[in-house]
Amino acid sequence: MTTATTSGSVPRRPRLLGQAVVVIGGSAGIGLETARLARSEGADVVLTGRNPERLEQAARELSARSSAAFDADDAAAVKRFFDDLPAPIDHVLVAAYTLRSSSGPMLESSSEEVGHSVGRRVTQVLEIARHAAPKMRPGGTLLLTGGSVRKFDREFGITPAAFSVLPPFTAALALELAPVRVNLIQAAFVDTALATSLFADEAAVEARREELRATSPIGRVVEPADVAALAVHLMINTAVTGAAYDVDGGQRLIA
Repeated sequence: MTTATTSGSVPRRPRLLGQAVVVIGGSAGIGLETARLARSEGADVVLTGRNPERLEQAARELSARSSAAFDADDAAAVKRFFDDLPAPIDHVLVAAYTLRSSSGPMLESSSEEVGHSVGRRVTQVLEIARHAAPKMRPGGTLLLTGGSVRKFDREFGITPAAFSVLPPFTAALALELAPVRVNLIQAAFVDTALATSLFADEAAVEARREELRATSPIGRVVEPADVAALAVHLMINTAVTGAAYDVDGGQRLIA
């Protein structure tokens, strides 16, 4: 007597099924791409952003559980958002950015401007962490994002110092929030609307893309999907906390 067997792959269970992912700055770029990937892994997603129209479109596209329009630098708005958000939640990605940091030589900026540039990301994340953590399940993660500027230039001003604050801040916050995990993703040039807005014109953007295609170890430009893939991995891998990861295609190696 023989037993018939059938071949075929067993469907993979979505790895974030039943989990809630909050994306601060989820209406475009890295935030939107991460929300899209998390949704494909079964997560319920909650999106926030400054632009109500763009946020509404993103929420509709992803069938988001909910969305809220506010500025992530507004501490009172952050508190209201998390106060109104039903618990529990599992993961929070902070992808929101504003372009109010000091650039150019530091001596041409006021001390107040420089201090604000260094501290703004830290104070923004602290407000988010303060109000999100009580609603987060153990093993969930607060994911921070920051730049990866390793080349020093007088025109960069305080930017490299502002980014360098984030890895030790991440490690310290991971100890304070445990068993909620805290990790940092550091990206250099990622081809998003925000990144390209920093260039003088489209020709300058394309010149940067061509430079990276020619010199980067991976031979291409880093896309939002590359960052999203790491973000979702860090949500899933519950053994990782207090860590900083570069997603830059090796740009730091050739700077």
